[in-house]
Parts: sequence; structure tokens; C-alpha cells
Amino acid sequence: MVTKSLPVAKALNEALRAALEADPKVLLMGEDIGKLGGVFRVTDGLQKDFGESRVMDSPLAESGIVGTAIGLALRGYRPVVEIQFDGFVFPAYDQIVTQLAKMHARSQGKVRLPVVIRIPYGGGIGAVEHHSESPEALFAHVAGLRIVSPSTSSDAYWMLRQAIQSDDPVIFFEPKRRYWDKGEVTVPDSGSAAGDALPGELHTARVARAGTDLTLAAYGPMVKVCLQAAVAAEEEGKSIEVLDLRSMSPIDFDTIQASVEKTGRLVVVHEAPVFYGAGAEIAARITERSFHHLEAPVLRVGGYHAPYPPARLEEEYLPGLDRVLDAVDRSLAY
Repeated sequence: MVTKSLPVAKALNEALRAALEADPKVLLMGEDIGKLGGVFRVTDGLQKDFGESRVMDSPLAESGIVGTAIGLALRGYRPVVEIQFDGFVFPAYDQIVTQLAKMHARSQGKVRLPVVIRIPYGGGIGAVEHHSESPEALFAHVAGLRIVSPSTSSDAYWMLRQAIQSDDPVIFFEPKRRYWDKGEVTVPDSGSAAGDALPGELHTARVARAGTDLTLAAYGPMVKVCLQAAVAAEEEGKSIEVLDLRSMSPIDFDTIQASVEKTGRLVVVHEAPVFYGAGAEIAARITERSFHHLEAPVLRVGGYHAPYPPARLEEEYLPGLDRVLDAVDRSLAY
């Protein structure tokens, strides 16, 4: 095994490179992913090394990108497509939810569509309208799709490798504000099998920090904020456990339940609006499962039920350290 220090974006690039090398049926498609290497340079150098027949610049037509990927998957390929920004995915929403998500059930299990849709998502980069959305709950509501989001360089690499190997369609949400965060990634060298370094199953949550007084559960860009909140709370004598959920569909409720039954309290944090967000499902399910263990109601921290604001106001919209710590204090006050 080889351990490297990589930014999240570079870890994703290496995962795509490894997948292209391992399987000739893996193809990449998207707007500006070839010669430019993508707007965030996640696919930098891949077209040069693997050619235009495997790393393809597409027209600016998201429904066409996903529709073509569905056709390729039906012919035995494993397409990995990039939606350039989160807010651009909606022209392809029909293809994703009425075709991609349903083909396995429609064919009574005879047809599988191993398509990965990469979507840079979330705010925090000072972008213009339609470039900072968090639409994960819209897709998590649709049966037949797997929805995941890494928060670290290691998970960026390994979760993308696992997503590409999945026979089911995967929506792979990449937290764009974390693209430049560095972390250690252990990858197989020439004499090792890829499975030897796997950090866990694709849809398993992980304990990012152990604690005893309260559980903070988050995914993607908010995991780092929750870890910062746990450090700040420790200075006041509070022991906070942080869970990195990693997956929004399916959700690893068993790991959440085990943590909550240890701490007695749960705060769920995500950038997306609180209203009808992933936190609502988690709160309801954990209340059903662990009612007699809860010392306080499950609280949620997230964005507001409003259109994403202009960049000058986004720090007021996004949940930050103060809002997370306020929820921690409210929960511990019960």
C-alpha cells in the first residue's frame, strides 16, 4: 500500500484514473471535462492519457449526457458523467428519476444501469446563481438511486471507486468547498489488491470523532464544521461524537442508533434546507427506534427554506460553527 497526502479533487482524479485503467468499459463524459480537465480540474490529464473515445467532452445538454449514459450502460459500459454544477442537473432530472432509477425494477431485475453521476454541490465558494445548490433530498426520495457524498480525500478516492464498481446507479455528490482540503489516502500499489485498502462499505457511516454527551451527524461539507464544533465544545467540558454519514440513500441508521443510544442526544447538520431535508428522515427514524434513550428531541441545523442567496450573503445562509454550537447547547439544556 502507498499513502499519499492529496486534496479531495486530486483524490477524485486518481480514483477516475484507476477506474479507467482497471476496466476498459469505464467511460467519462461531461461538459469541458476533456481538454480543460473540468472547471475544478477533477478530470485534469485524463483525456490526454486515455483518449477522446474514453474521456469525452459533451455538448451543454444535461439530459443528453444522462440519456447517452443510460444507452451506454444498456450496451455494457460503465459511464461516469459529470454535471458541471449542482444547479445544472435539473434538465436531466426526468432522465434520472423516470429512466435511470426505474429500469432495474421495470425489467424485473434483468437490466442494471451502472451509471455514476458526479455532481459538485453546496456553497461556500462565492459562486453566482445556480452554482451552490444542495439537491440531495430530491434524489434520495427516489427509489432505485444510491446517493453518497464523501467528506475526506480518502473517502473521495475509495467511495468513487466503489460507486463505479456498483451495478446500480449512483449519484455522487462532491462537496465543492472541500475540493482543496488535503488528507491522507492509502491506495494499492502494484502488488496489492484494491480491496485491501477499502475504508468501509459504500453506505456505512463512520465515527469521525468519539464522544459521550451528544451526537452530531453530518455528511459532505458539514462534517468538517461538526468536527470544529466538537473541538470548541470540548473546551467547555462537553464530549461530542461526530458521525460522518457518507450516504443519504440508503442511510446507515444502525450506526446512528448505536451512537444516539450511547449519548442520548442527536443533532443532524446539513447545508441543504432543514425543511424536508435528510435530517427530517433521520430525526423521525431515530425517534421511532430510540425514543426511550433520547434525553432531548432530535434537533436539525441546515439552510433556510429560501432560494440560495447571492454570494455576499451566503455565510448568513450556510450553517456555520455558531449555529451548530447553539443547537448543541439547546440539546444539552434539556
